[in-house]
Amino acid sequence: MPIYEYKCKNCGKEFEKLVPMSSDKNPECPQCSSVDVIKKISMTASNTSGCTTCSSSSCSST
Repeated sequence: MPIYEYKCKNCGKEFEKLVPMSSDKNPECPQCSSVDVIKKISMTASNTSGCTTCSSSSCSST
């Protein structure tokens, strides 16, 4: 299950929530319990090369 970032339209609280990809329901705001939230666009991170010292996929430090 991916972690999504949300912002509550009611109180402005920003929060993260672990939500199944198949879910079509909005999570509840932890501050005001509203379900009137928007899903924020967030960056994803991946590290397939095993190199932790650079961000390039052409890293040659293996």
